[in-house]
Amino acid sequence: MTRLAKLKRRLLTNPQVKREYDRPGPVYALVGALVDARHEAGLTQEQIAARMGTTQSAIARLENAHHMPSLDMVTRYAAALGRRIHFDLIRAE
Repeated sequence: MTRLAKLKRRLLTNPQVKREYDRPGPVYALVGALVDARHEAGLTQEQIAARMGTTQSAIARLENAHHMPSLDMVTRYAAALGRRIHFDLIRAE
């Protein structure tokens, strides 16, 4: 195991660190689903941007998952793919 992997494992034993580490998980899952759908449709970032009336760089920022995407942007992205967004609220474990 690498030093980085050992450090990560040690740090994640702290509940506060673990909570912050896990916090962006849903964002990553959402962005991953968006990118998967775009690839499934065979579209480039530039093509989806044209369909949305935005720029390729805006799509790249959305797909890098460093920031929380707006619901409007996600909805427009889905519509550009001929899809819609569906949310479920599930019990916290």
